[in-house]
Amino acid sequence: MNPFTSHISTALQLPARQVEATLGLLDEGCTIPFIARYRKEHTGGLDEVQIAAINDLNGKLTELRKRKDTILKTINDQGKLTDALRQRIEQSWDATEIEDIYLPYKPKRRTRAQVAREKGLEPLATLIMLQREQDPTSAAKRFVGKDVATTDEALQGAKDIIAEKVSEDEQARQKVRAVYRRGAMIESHVVKKKAEEEAAQKYSDYFDFSEQLRRCSSHRLLAMRRGEAEGFLKVGITADDDECQDRLYRQFVRGRGACQQLMEEAIDDGYSRLIRPSMENEFAGLSKEKADEEAIRVFRENLRQLLLAAPLGQKRVMGVDPGIRTGCKVVVLDAQGNLVYHTVVFAVGDKAKSPLQHFEEIARRFDIEAIAVGNGTASRETSDILRQIKDESTLKSPQRKKMQ
Repeated sequence: MNPFTSHISTALQLPARQVEATLGLLDEGCTIPFIARYRKEHTGGLDEVQIAAINDLNGKLTELRKRKDTILKTINDQGKLTDALRQRIEQSWDATEIEDIYLPYKPKRRTRAQVAREKGLEPLATLIMLQREQDPTSAAKRFVGKDVATTDEALQGAKDIIAEKVSEDEQARQKVRAVYRRGAMIESHVVKKKAEEEAAQKYSDYFDFSEQLRRCSSHRLLAMRRGEAEGFLKVGITADDDECQDRLYRQFVRGRGACQQLMEEAIDDGYSRLIRPSMENEFAGLSKEKADEEAIRVFRENLRQLLLAAPLGQKRVMGVDPGIRTGCKVVVLDAQGNLVYHTVVFAVGDKAKSPLQHFEEIARRFDIEAIAVGNGTASRETSDILRQIKDESTLKSPQRKKMQ
């Protein structure tokens, strides 16, 4: 059984049996149109949209599983992989949550916090985070030496370590993320030296633009991103910094005093230098992905309406989907394109019985003006039969127009 069957079944609200059968056919190399058309008995009649959704979600979960394997190996190589940590990573299928869990263990370039740790200042940072020391400046003097010249340098190094710890805290990131999710603003401003260029004028609506990110329509967001890519606009995502910092204070700061003041300074630095840029990038990516999906949906719907438009105008049409084993699926549409009749005619194979007669009866009954035949199994043989209706003028209705 595919390991993702249950997850996909729940996410798409489809029976697990149908999902499992579809995944099996996809693994065998079958294409989505082939499965939708010729393997309905295996999938329980799933259409191409449902099969594509299963395929897409299966691909995302496969990539996420590879990412989880990489994360587990990296943490294990560091000797920090506990049973509880492994269980959390293995049970989570939320990419954001997994990255938050991994962040403290993620290999980094040489950061300010790493430099401070190399100077032996992590114990001082821990002392300040406990917030029990009455005089942290005096405590910092114990760390002054060969690598640390002054107490101010020692305190600054400790704050750098605290700032990184705060930025890597999973709960802290979730609190800031909640503020962005609820009230993030997208802003765009024109690049001043290019404001007068003719090519920039198509983005004039966004020269000084601001809107809530969750309310920004896909076409506006994509237009701003195009203007940014072409160098005419500067686009940014912001949130209420004061609210974000207040949430972090409530999580990490207890009481008032010298240590608490240092904690607030470290939190401010961690938020502005590490958390905020990370959140801006995260929500920029999420909003772009959402806008792309919406744009594709609109394009798909517009194309669907275009393709469904009657190519012959207002004519009564008989549509035939040829088949041997399951017969020819026949539908009749009126001049406005509404379905008025459907049936199955066995035109080819062992079950065939007077197919021309059946087709003639349908054509006469509904005064058919055009016949459309699908290009598939037995299409040539079926077309030969249907062509007799047209060529031999077998329909006797005196009002009948020449069939196309």
